Amino acid sequence: MAQFAANLTYLFTELPMQQRFAAARKAGFDGVEILFPYDLAVKELSQAAHGAGVEFVLMNTPPPNWAGGPRGFAAEPGNEARFRSDFDRALRYAQALRARHLHVMAGKAQGDQARRTLIENLKWACARAPQASLTIEPMNKADMPGYFLASFDQAAEIIATVGAPNLGLQFDAYQAQMIHGDALEVWARHAPLVRHIQIAGCPGRHEPRQGDIDYAAFLRAVAASGYQGWVGAEYTPLTSTEAGLRWLRSA
Repeated sequence: MAQFAANLTYLFTELPMQQRFAAARKAGFDGVEILFPYDLAVKELSQAAHGAGVEFVLMNTPPPNWAGGPRGFAAEPGNEARFRSDFDRALRYAQALRARHLHVMAGKAQGDQARRTLIENLKWACARAPQASLTIEPMNKADMPGYFLASFDQAAEIIATVGAPNLGLQFDAYQAQMIHGDALEVWARHAPLVRHIQIAGCPGRHEPRQGDIDYAAFLRAVAASGYQGWVGAEYTPLTSTEAGLRWLRSA
């Protein structure tokens, strides 16, 4: 059975970060995600997670300037050295936080050279951290124009080409719906590759209870597949986080 994790970058933002862990646990979450934790003290984050009794499930590779900054460099030709330096930094954070998954962001790039760069960087990263679980996630072009990894079929092909046992697919149902128009169908095609799931309402990326994705059907399909991982709630609440958590109680 899947467990639910709160993305603390988006949820409980009325509280300081260190207090969001306990708030998530009280609301019914067993795990947490933070997109870019690099500006926060690792020891404080670790203590907050341990004190709240939640698992640190997911974080992203740098850069740390999340607001308006670049979204990774793994596919950018000429930025291999920066990617590898950033990856080592992210890996140190992930190890200190005991993060279950580390999401490697491709960045903005196009063409065959970008594909080759991404594959070589992923091969390097998988060999660099053989005990770490690494993920890649497609991003839709409306929200992230120019992002290299822009379809789930493309991501599956790259995972197969890299061929590393510690690389898998991060399945964001919102992204699947935005890119392909049918998140359930995309799940049916690629479920065996999935290491981590994220959910949000589509359109709008608010609570996962209304919109184009039938989340009751989606979560039934996830359960039927035998998926045993985490489901991350990565959405912007319409009002307060607490006011929008009816979906979690019903799930």
